[in-house]
Amino acid sequence: MKILIIGGAGMVGRKLAERLAADGQLGGTAISQMTMYDVVAPTAPAGAKFAVKTLTGDLPAPGETDKLVADKPDVIFHLAAIVSGEAELEFDKGYRINLVGTQNLLESVRHTYDGAVKKPRVVFTSSIAVFGAPFPEKIYDEFHHTPLTSYGTQKAIGELLLADYTRKGMLDGIGIRLPTICVRPGKPNKAASGFFSNICREPLAGQEAVLPVSDDVMHWHASPRAAVGFLMHAATIDGEKVGPRRNLTMPGLAATIGEQIEALRKVGGEKVVKRIRREPDPFIQKIVAGWPRNFDAKRAPALGFKAESSFEEIVRIHVEDELGGKIA
Repeated sequence: MKILIIGGAGMVGRKLAERLAADGQLGGTAISQMTMYDVVAPTAPAGAKFAVKTLTGDLPAPGETDKLVADKPDVIFHLAAIVSGEAELEFDKGYRINLVGTQNLLESVRHTYDGAVKKPRVVFTSSIAVFGAPFPEKIYDEFHHTPLTSYGTQKAIGELLLADYTRKGMLDGIGIRLPTICVRPGKPNKAASGFFSNICREPLAGQEAVLPVSDDVMHWHASPRAAVGFLMHAATIDGEKVGPRRNLTMPGLAATIGEQIEALRKVGGEKVVKRIRREPDPFIQKIVAGWPRNFDAKRAPALGFKAESSFEEIVRIHVEDELGGKIA
């Protein structure tokens, strides 16, 4: 089996590659080759028993996606995107990467695999940002798409394209609407949702973190470990069971900022919580106000997707996976 990870230098892409390298197989089929691609050089996972290629490039550039799929990978994970805050601030850049890059990839798959009996499974990472206010108390699976950000609009268009190319038999797509992934390791990025991770990650590492919104803000979360599980399951799930509606809201956990902080207190104590500094940010507050808070996601769990059941569990996963079990 050949695997292509677009966005392989990102946090989720890196963790996915590490998991695949450790397992050596996907869905019971041995992996023979994995290609990791990004705008910056990805790091090949240690210990892989199959060939790993790392490539860099500009995804929307003419001919770029043709080169990526030339050797006909069996599974394509499309994780590359400009994140929410950056896409809102840089309109042209957001559409170029998030929309043009995605459509170019689908077109390259269409033409490269034309006439092939078996089409590749394309796993597209979408976002709960495809939904926009006003919301019901819990957003059900078939709630209409009315995104209130450029990022959400770009992801919603990507979902429609994926479903249409799948309907036409040009590829075998599954789109997964990821919750906000928390606690993200590494340095803060330009995602408007970054503070959800920052207020846990930095305090647990002995550093101060800024909280730009109020304690009553509720959001939908899952851990990086769960995100990798979503991707692997999406890559192997029977498309017939999914049916024609190929985009799924992933399971997650609804928690307020106050509940996040309380979970942090249970894991790290009061000294950790005191490292959070409140500093309201109107730009972030406006974006977050248009985001969904809670979901009634029934389809994905019924199809075997799994996430955490408490925010304390999410915090403990971060301590275990990223901090070696130690809190500063």
